[in-house]
Amino acid sequence: MNLNNYFDPVSLDRPQQKFLTEKSVFGRNITTHTPDGPIRDLQHFNLALIGVPEERNSPNKGCSKAPDKIRSKLYELIKPNSRLKIIDLGNLKIGDAVNDTYFGIRDIVTELITRNVFPVFIGGSQDLTYGTFLAFRKHKKFVSLVTVDSKIDMTDDIKKFDSQSYLGKIIFEKGVAPVNYTNIGDQVCLVDQKDVDQLKESFYYTYRLGIIRTNLKETEPVLRDANMISIDIGSVKQADAPGQYNPSPNGFYADEICQISRYAGLSDNLASFGLYEVNPEFDRENQTVHLAAQMIWYFIDGFSRKTVEQPNIKPEEFTQYIIHLNEVKQELVFYKSVKTNRWWLRNPFLSKNTPYHTYIACSYNDYMKASNQEIPDRWWKAFQKFN
Repeated sequence: MNLNNYFDPVSLDRPQQKFLTEKSVFGRNITTHTPDGPIRDLQHFNLALIGVPEERNSPNKGCSKAPDKIRSKLYELIKPNSRLKIIDLGNLKIGDAVNDTYFGIRDIVTELITRNVFPVFIGGSQDLTYGTFLAFRKHKKFVSLVTVDSKIDMTDDIKKFDSQSYLGKIIFEKGVAPVNYTNIGDQVCLVDQKDVDQLKESFYYTYRLGIIRTNLKETEPVLRDANMISIDIGSVKQADAPGQYNPSPNGFYADEICQISRYAGLSDNLASFGLYEVNPEFDRENQTVHLAAQMIWYFIDGFSRKTVEQPNIKPEEFTQYIIHLNEVKQELVFYKSVKTNRWWLRNPFLSKNTPYHTYIACSYNDYMKASNQEIPDRWWKAFQKFN
């Protein structure tokens, strides 16, 4: 597969150096696809940046201009961890039809995963998530998708497909591989309760903004179990990110969304990350594209520091805790990593597809609930799904 046929080279003005030396900036410490430097061998790279200037299936006209705007601010930040080898593949060439974009993303993700290169998408509209899903559906029997959004992008019209309804085709389409879906940061005033009820009936879950903001660390286990993460900049409040369609006065603060992005980077199950819906035409003094660039930087920083670990791989590196829940007559087995202090809960419920124990990412708070004879939400969700 010749990736040069899929991408336009990066074409940017030289980043302005205000505080950092030219040798220390991001843009000078990665490999970039340029007119004079085509894409060659990817075997030495860990991560690839991919711009997708696509907006045809979205009312958010202007978001297709975001990739280059975000890229220019990202290049001005400090260089990433020197151990990480990054390539900027440029912007995906947009075909005659929007479906060409989805299938182009599918082919690119498939190629990168085969080469063990992690894709980071800079959109464009959030329906581009579907293109990544097509690649996962082709190769995996089970996909775990996490979105960070103030709304649930669903509709009653099963024939409709755009940036505000794309989830239906991913999580409810019949005859496709099963999906585990979670949204983080939805706002009750922006979400139809029937959509939330429909998700719950299918054992999909949402974490409201107010609940998450009381303890942001609780997002880390959710993100740790994800294969795909898709962030809508609309999850951030207007004061911190004005460059968005239908902005809200409520939402995550800038530092909170950067922390969430870093948690995503630390995930050892994740295979795709995307940031969407930034609209430079609505922005003020590039405030939103600055934030988007920092979100990607924090994701990359987390990615460079992640530790791959599972209780069943090296059990000697975990401390085991066993708690008996009297009410449901179940034994809960928790594992705490000696290295990272992260927690897992052994899933006691076996399915036909997985006739062996799996492990659910959890938190110290889940362990404390179980210690007090409270049923942890993550255990209860597993019980509902497998029984």
